[in-house]
Amino acid sequence: MPHIRSRRVALAALMSLACLPAAHAQPDRPLRLIVPLAAGSTVDAVARALAPGLGRSAGHPVVVENIAGAGGIPGTAQLVRAPRDGLTLAMVSSNHAINPGLYKSIPYDSLRDITPIAVVATVPLVLVVHPSLPVKTVRELLSHARAHPGQLNYGSAGNGSTLHLAAELLVRETGLDMRHVPYRGTGPLLNDLIGGQVQLGFVSISQVAPHLRSGALRALAVSTPRRLPVLPDLPTLDEAGVPGYGFDAWIALVGPGGLPRALADASYSAARAALASPEARTALAAQGLSLLDLGPDAAPAFFQAELAKHQKLVRQSGAAID
Repeated sequence: MPHIRSRRVALAALMSLACLPAAHAQPDRPLRLIVPLAAGSTVDAVARALAPGLGRSAGHPVVVENIAGAGGIPGTAQLVRAPRDGLTLAMVSSNHAINPGLYKSIPYDSLRDITPIAVVATVPLVLVVHPSLPVKTVRELLSHARAHPGQLNYGSAGNGSTLHLAAELLVRETGLDMRHVPYRGTGPLLNDLIGGQVQLGFVSISQVAPHLRSGALRALAVSTPRRLPVLPDLPTLDEAGVPGYGFDAWIALVGPGGLPRALADASYSAARAALASPEARTALAAQGLSLLDLGPDAAPAFFQAELAKHQKLVRQSGAAID
């Protein structure tokens, strides 16, 4: 009896909507999108590219709020304390999976206290070297490093940062003997890479692209398992001589823990619609990002796997922050 089933489905949908918090039905209330990192970061750029379309689809104005510091912990702490009404969300990055192993304590559980809504994009990294280093391929880098143990310095944006862990994975996979030089952010790292104070490191495409074009730095490979459309001639590390290597930084949309599934689904649908806009795709392409489409069904397992992977890398690196 199809008509009876249809009425039951419709009734269930209406009951689900009736159970949503009243705040969600108030279109004049803004949707607060927390970015637990500084303005100008890649995560911030993604949030601001997503915000207009997200607001149109969700039926709420969107306010992007940067709460920087301590690897994103203060901003995420505000998210987990927010009402579960779908009007406070956050854009988090790989740091969310790194922090539990890096800090002695954080004021929330990185899995239980959030609701993964969508893994939006991965942030491909590029392995670069200073031109003074006499290597043009990954295999040449490996040979040179093995011939000069302990003499090469690789820089990162700080202990336990994604740039550090990407390099740590390379060191672990190849057995190279290189020294880690942590910086306070990507800006100082790039300055010393260009100046030759450190010889190599991983940097995101958007941040390193101008220096590749100018010849200030030389790219050897990308961190991703597949080549990138924006750098089609650049091999992956797996292709270039480090079998099985793959490291993606990522950006995801999350809500507070216990967010009702209907609200998570609605936020996911709004995010998908926003990402489909030409404006958002152009803005994300300018950041060198690879779009993903992992929603409320797949995102929780992704978070669990990333947490396990990054905790292992943090332990191997010995990185820690009091």
